[in-house]
Amino acid sequence: MENEEPDTNLKMSNTVSFFEKHHIYYEETNLRTILWFIHFWLYQLALLPSRFKARRLAKAGDRAAHDAVVRKAVGPWARSMIRTAGGTVSVEGLENMPEEPAVYVSNHRSYFDIPLVLGYLGDDTKPLVAKKEIGKIPLIRAWMEELHCVFLDRDNPREAIKNIKEAEYWVAEGYSMVVFPEGTRTKDGYLGEFKPGAFKIAQNNKVPVVPFCMKDTDKLMGRDNLWIHPAHVAIKVLPPIDTEDYTRADWKNLPKLAEEKVREGLEAMDGEGFH
Repeated sequence: MENEEPDTNLKMSNTVSFFEKHHIYYEETNLRTILWFIHFWLYQLALLPSRFKARRLAKAGDRAAHDAVVRKAVGPWARSMIRTAGGTVSVEGLENMPEEPAVYVSNHRSYFDIPLVLGYLGDDTKPLVAKKEIGKIPLIRAWMEELHCVFLDRDNPREAIKNIKEAEYWVAEGYSMVVFPEGTRTKDGYLGEFKPGAFKIAQNNKVPVVPFCMKDTDKLMGRDNLWIHPAHVAIKVLPPIDTEDYTRADWKNLPKLAEEKVREGLEAMDGEGFH
């Protein structure tokens, strides 16, 4: 009996320590999330003069100057969103990015995929095809429109066709376009089936398709809540798929091929530790 009291005290001490650690963890998470959203909106307000300048340049027809202003604003904003969340980033494979316009396709894990793409996928801040719901966020829609992003209406097939045509237009105008062919963020962390719509953009412009991989953005923010946690994330660009001599059968098989390339890339990153 004399030996049981120290064991009991030790167990109680461990239990208290466990709850104290978790309490501190949740307090830190809450504070980080609140500070991140404050930073998010204050930064948006600070960018308003650049937004107005971009609008003036667009109305004047000076697209080159307009795009320079937008890229100068959006790239640093995107990188600051990840830093403020406590994120660190590894980037690999930028040498695989072609100089000509291309359609970039990747897995989709988190809302933080968007700042990762805008801030780290090359230095030209590529437009994205995003779900229409993103366009409902105040100020964000305005900047995404300046960036020539396209909002996809997944619930209306007729509108979705128009959206894809809009993306095709911007690629024809010399812009690369980023698409998440799974159509939504993964629910279980596993790569989903690549849908063919993204590849029509490449087919109708006869441009390369560039697969790339993103890791652990869902650790910064999960699918089912808006809590933010520090994490190390990674983006890796894979060799482009040359579509110049593609036949109809090749184009039909391209979604599956790109999906396999991304899956293989993710598996390789797991093996490498992606640091």
